[in-house]
Amino acid sequence: MVLSRLPVSRRRFATLLSAGLVSACTPRPAGAKTIVIHKDPTCDCCTGWVGHLGRAGFSTSVVKQSDLTGIRARYGVPDSALSCHMAVIDGYFVEGHVPAEDIDRLIRLKPMARGLAVPGMPVGSPGMESLDGRQDSYDVLLIMKDGSSSTFARHS
Repeated sequence: MVLSRLPVSRRRFATLLSAGLVSACTPRPAGAKTIVIHKDPTCDCCTGWVGHLGRAGFSTSVVKQSDLTGIRARYGVPDSALSCHMAVIDGYFVEGHVPAEDIDRLIRLKPMARGLAVPGMPVGSPGMESLDGRQDSYDVLLIMKDGSSSTFARHS
């Protein structure tokens, strides 16, 4: 970047940069949603879910690890909500095959909660699509700060 071609002085640019009002990094597109996914390196359904999120406009970062116990404990994912992968977005956890539209709703509403979960691996959920088109009904659970849960969304 050539600072002499900027519409502001070098001194003004440095002031704005240090104040965090401009970024020297590549800007994210407007509305970009970054989600960090923790998954086993060999899990194909998790890879399918990551693709689902990418197609829905999420910027994905994948951390490949075999043991998710530590990250799940850090975010308070209850044992009753476990699935095969876990993600983090805007301070919330997302456990399992949660559809992108439910994650969008979570970060838009910003409830006082720990996160969302789809326990198990329901057939037909994102990343768990079947060749015959079968889809199990399943609920997306909102896990509250006290560990209780309620139905956030139903899919059938």
